[in-house]
Amino acid sequence: MTSTHLQILLHAPDAEGLQRARMNAVNAQKADPRCEVRIIANAGAVAAALDTPHAQADSCTLLCPNTLAHLQRTCRAPLQVLDGPAVLALAQLQQQGWIYIRS
Repeated sequence: MTSTHLQILLHAPDAEGLQRARMNAVNAQKADPRCEVRIIANAGAVAAALDTPHAQADSCTLLCPNTLAHLQRTCRAPLQVLDGPAVLALAQLQQQGWIYIRS
C-alpha cells in the first residue's frame, strides 16, 4: 500500500493567526518530515511576518502581493510573494488537494 504525504495549507489572516500557523507548521513537520506545509499570509499577518522573523517557518510562508502593495512594503527572504491575490492561491491550492486550515 502506497501512502501519500500530507499537504497542509495554513491560512494566516492576522498576527495571532500567523503565530498559530508557524507553530502548527513546525509541529506538523516535526511529527511527519514528509508533510508539506505552506502558510499563506494576508491582511494583518503580512506585516507581522515581515516584522518578526521565524527561522523555521519563514521558508514556507507566502505573502499576499495585494497586502504588500497596500502596506507599501517589500518582501524579505526567505519569505516569498504569491503570484496573485491570496484568495486565489487559497482556492487553487485546495483545488489541487491541499488541506485548508484557518489559523
